[in-house]
Amino acid sequence: MKRLVILAALGSAALLIGAFLFQALGYAPCKMCYWQRYPHVVAAALGALFLVFPAKIVIWLGALAAATTGAIGAFHSGVEQKWWDGPASCSGGGAGLGGLTGNDLLSTDVIDRVVMCDEISWAFAGLSMPTWNAILSFALALVWVRAATLKA
Repeated sequence: MKRLVILAALGSAALLIGAFLFQALGYAPCKMCYWQRYPHVVAAALGALFLVFPAKIVIWLGALAAATTGAIGAFHSGVEQKWWDGPASCSGGGAGLGGLTGNDLLSTDVIDRVVMCDEISWAFAGLSMPTWNAILSFALALVWVRAATLKA
């Protein structure tokens, strides 16, 4: 059980590190990309918490965190594929630019910070980053669930 929890928590930590590496390589994250990171932070922290407080509730919360980031990734993937609408502030041709001033719109600094959620910035084997996050996060959620269902 403990090994599975550590594996799942390290998996979330690895996905976070990967996200930061892609960011360092110039792939700026959009708003929904950030949303996918928060549950990974929670899952990794829950793995550490389990080492000092080995309770089933901690494992189930880890499974919930991993499933949450997987669901956000799946939703984001659908937004990229234009299967459904994403948040107006980061998809749909810039409907969320209304909050910017004229100076902001003319500034090249602001343009570099606007990353659209409905555009695929990187893909491997035909799958985008959010899709990979969804697949791997749901797999990690299954590892958490397996750990929770093992007898101590």
